[in-house]
Amino acid sequence: MRRHPWLFSGAIKKIHGNPSDGDLVNVYNNKDEFLAIGHYQNGTIAVRILDFNRDHLDEDFWKFRFADAYRLRKTLGLTDSSDTNVYRLIHAEGDNLPGLIADYYNGHVVIQLHSSGMNRNIKEIFSNLQQLYKDKIVTVYNKSETTLPFNERDQGGNAFLLGNSTDTIVTENALKFHVNWSEGQKTGFFIDQRENRKLLKEYAYERDVLNLFCYSGAFSVYALSGGARKVHSVDSSAKIIELAVKNSNLNFPGARHEAFTEDAFKFMDGKIGLYDMIVLDPPAFAKHQNVLHNALQGYKRLNQRALEIIRKGGIIFTFSCSQVVTKENFRKSVFAAAANARRSVKILHQLGQPSDHPVNIYHPEGEYLKGLVLYVD
Repeated sequence: MRRHPWLFSGAIKKIHGNPSDGDLVNVYNNKDEFLAIGHYQNGTIAVRILDFNRDHLDEDFWKFRFADAYRLRKTLGLTDSSDTNVYRLIHAEGDNLPGLIADYYNGHVVIQLHSSGMNRNIKEIFSNLQQLYKDKIVTVYNKSETTLPFNERDQGGNAFLLGNSTDTIVTENALKFHVNWSEGQKTGFFIDQRENRKLLKEYAYERDVLNLFCYSGAFSVYALSGGARKVHSVDSSAKIIELAVKNSNLNFPGARHEAFTEDAFKFMDGKIGLYDMIVLDPPAFAKHQNVLHNALQGYKRLNQRALEIIRKGGIIFTFSCSQVVTKENFRKSVFAAAANARRSVKILHQLGQPSDHPVNIYHPEGEYLKGLVLYVD
């Protein structure tokens, strides 16, 4: 009745028949009144709701959902932008299509399926992508090998539905980036940090910048674009560091950029006073509630170390992309880090995901990206 798109197994009184994973099922209340239709999954989230008004799905359902998603991106100025040709088209629950992610990369679409039901509807998904973009897309790549439920991975996984391109160069806010969806993390690029990178550019002028967990080096490129004095990119993966260097050279050949293959905590040892801007954008420390405490301790430790080494008057961009970590939890971890570091800290901005990653108002769990911009005295 509150239109939350997940029905948990503990809320189910009775199941008629023997549904298999991915089956469409109707949901009724205790008075046998229709409530919703969705994909069944044997697990904690038993039904992912697709519609609260209809009791069956047809071609029009998929057509309307995809058209609605595209219309939003058009309203946001993303579908016809000369400065940006990378955006998220489908954001799961945020676009009323739980279990489906679709990202657009300059004529290439990468999809990720997170449920058996969406895996069963791969033909409808592909067909509607073609109808939306027509000859504007040359590649559709299904990158679901690690996101599908384990029992589905032999029936789905990584495969081309159209074309065979594995990479391209995209433009984001007039900056260029190499994207490789077959080898890169997530769908190839962290689209959700677009607006936060743009904000960092405004603060980067004449600063010495440290970008930890740098991945593709996008924050580093934006810092260089903003006039940073020097930028150091750090990641534990040599392959990722190669990508960061590649992107730096693509935009600013021979710029004031160095990259280091090293653990973030180890790199910060002995670096007191070398930087007056630090970016902390680690991978998710917690993907499940049962490791939440350890994750919060990890965020505290990381932020404390950065607060201890940054110069007076420095700025820290710090993030959590863990869905189970709330804004309040994250802020408390950063507060504890500041108290332990004994630094005077002001919050300049509270950040989140961009508007092409919409949050369904009935699904607060969809607000997964949390960020703070800190001014450190």
